[in-house]
Amino acid sequence: MSDVIDRPILAEEEAARSRLRIIDCDVHPSIHAHSDLDQFLPKRWQQHLRTYGSHLRTPYIGTTPYPRSSPLIARRDAWPPTGGPPGSDLDFMRKQHLDPLDVEYGILQVLDLFIFSQQNLEFGAAIQRAINDWQLAFWSDRDPRLKASILAGQDDTQFAIAEIERCAKIGRYVQINVCPRANEPLGRRRYWPIYARAQELGLPLGIHVGGYGGHAPTGGGWPSYYVEEHQSNAHTMAAQLTSLVLEGVPERFPDLKIVFIEGGFGWIPSATWRMDRHFEAFRSEVPHLKRRPSEYVKEHFWFTTQPIDEPDEAKHLRSLIEWVGADRLLFSSDYPHWDFDDPRFAFKTPLSETERRKIFNGNARALYKL
Repeated sequence: MSDVIDRPILAEEEAARSRLRIIDCDVHPSIHAHSDLDQFLPKRWQQHLRTYGSHLRTPYIGTTPYPRSSPLIARRDAWPPTGGPPGSDLDFMRKQHLDPLDVEYGILQVLDLFIFSQQNLEFGAAIQRAINDWQLAFWSDRDPRLKASILAGQDDTQFAIAEIERCAKIGRYVQINVCPRANEPLGRRRYWPIYARAQELGLPLGIHVGGYGGHAPTGGGWPSYYVEEHQSNAHTMAAQLTSLVLEGVPERFPDLKIVFIEGGFGWIPSATWRMDRHFEAFRSEVPHLKRRPSEYVKEHFWFTTQPIDEPDEAKHLRSLIEWVGADRLLFSSDYPHWDFDDPRFAFKTPLSETERRKIFNGNARALYKL
């Protein structure tokens, strides 16, 4: 009799062990109220925030340059029943996202207070430091599935390095985040000390779309609509990939791992094909490059999947995945934003079991040493 009872139990345990769990590389927690940061923010900056508020490197004061597609760019069902903005209630995040989708780990990507885009760089550095501590106290300490990233505003390298050093001593962060819309292209040498320290620490460099660097978000100037500005995120990422590769960052820092977050991946083949073609024509201008740009991309860069590209024919998505490489892709949901990708339905083309395990779990586990 005990044999009969034990067999189903063993079968359930085996199924649980073999089930593919999700590592979500783009989860957005939000601050419930600015007062949540008070315990981590010096009095001077608490008073500064209340007196002067937040001012961004953009010509628009007191608002984002474009009206969003939905309030706080969030899913309508993501507002917690207890109040507060989407992503601010851990229990609700567990109930709506982490538990039902069996998320083994979630990599936190904080966008609140436009942390990388503050006009006052010293205030921006204070906010980054406070949010780095807030991530641990409000999220990672309460749910060890949630892994924090070091926010390091790249446009003041001295502040950035100091914050990286401080957080590295704590030892609980899985990557260093900078912003793609910076004062200058990210390949410039002014940013290299950040890359050097990331390489020394063995931490990936995360580059999440968004922010305001004081420039128009497109190469053609200020667009008219949010849909244009949103589309330009991919253009920004393509420009930064070009800058990082052609200015020699992967060549100079061969052990640095770079993650492009929420930029999609449909643009990567054409961007690298063009870089390769131009490299062949102008390689004497960039003698510091020892290989074709596409080779650096395939060895040093990873790309999160959201927003997943959805061509009319599934075979085209299949070709795209094969060209970029399943070992370069990291699943991301973008929870709780309006363009959230559900891991059960995100890929509109069949994946092999090997590809599924790499994209949804294995690649991130190896990259972030989980």
